[in-house]
Amino acid sequence: MANEFYALLGRMRYITRWGLMRNTFSENIQEHSHQVAVLAHALALIRREVLHLPGPDPDRCATAALYHDASEILTGDMPTPIKYANSDIRRSYKQVERYAGNRLLDKLPPALRDSYAPLVLEDDPEVTPIVKAADKLSAYIKCVEEQKAGNQEFESAARQTRQALEEMNSPELNWFLAECLPAFSLNLDQLT
Repeated sequence: MANEFYALLGRMRYITRWGLMRNTFSENIQEHSHQVAVLAHALALIRREVLHLPGPDPDRCATAALYHDASEILTGDMPTPIKYANSDIRRSYKQVERYAGNRLLDKLPPALRDSYAPLVLEDDPEVTPIVKAADKLSAYIKCVEEQKAGNQEFESAARQTRQALEEMNSPELNWFLAECLPAFSLNLDQLT
């Protein structure tokens, strides 16, 4: 075995997101995974340090977020309108993602597989909700940034994604939306 897992992870930069949309700037799943890791870490810290609520370890959340789209190395990025069109497609796609995740895990030395499995397969019930919130938040930030650049193509996606964020009813996410999100509409001079 050549232990191809890490080389395959390097290919995340070739898989673009938002394939059905006209983008002002492209985004690949490697960039996206980094942003989701930063956001998942922040959400878990906000939960623990600002809101004083129990929750998962922020470092574990960040690590899981780095791998949350790893299966897309083999499947590509399925556009949201198709991926969530109905429960049968969603269920089938989850099976495809799990199959691809297991294929990736097979590319690791056996001694490492158990450590990576909950990350690649998103099997940690305490961490997964934080990562999913961060993933959705990353999508919303993309919409905000596209709209800031004058791209009205993302208007509907922004509305739908914001609604989905609010429906998550997550205290740490609500705090982030109120306290941190407005800064994403600022330019560099305003931020500094």
